[in-house]
Amino acid sequence: MNEAKTVFKGRSDKGKEIIIRYPAKKDLKAMREYINTLSQERTYITFQGEQLSLEEEKKFLDSHLEKISKNLAVLLLVFHEGKLIGNSGIDLKERVEKHIGVFGITIAKGFRGEGIGVKLMELVISEAEKNLPNLEIITLGVFASNDVAKEMYKKFGFIEYGNLSKGLKLENGYVDHIYMHKTTK
Repeated sequence: MNEAKTVFKGRSDKGKEIIIRYPAKKDLKAMREYINTLSQERTYITFQGEQLSLEEEKKFLDSHLEKISKNLAVLLLVFHEGKLIGNSGIDLKERVEKHIGVFGITIAKGFRGEGIGVKLMELVISEAEKNLPNLEIITLGVFASNDVAKEMYKKFGFIEYGNLSKGLKLENGYVDHIYMHKTTK
């Protein structure tokens, strides 16, 4: 597989041109800048202000490029005018859980509410179903306070199977961690 295979070229609901594609080694600095910017926002992700070094991001990218080549993960990046504005992935677990994929998605501030997350989620699930032969169940975790995400996940067929009370410890207190899943086969 071409490591930077494009899976979508089109427009957001607000008319912004976007390209959704697999990552390439050349994306390292953009990926680091993206996650560090998102982390500073302290929004609905597990990064809450931490900053990744280039070496840490390189480990992540190299690991995912290898997993993608072995049909163990899917990772898609969204670009607008050459700038990374979103990502989503599904990573298969190991051993007796190798049929379970863990889903994650983020969209940059200023690009939310434009249908980009819905399109990205649709594409990452489709790519995972095509390219991850062991995939049978997709799981995710979501902040209980993130109503927009919970509704989107429900529209994709995810159902809640657990709630870890105070599962997320933030600077200003605790938030419940909701767990959801859907089957693919």
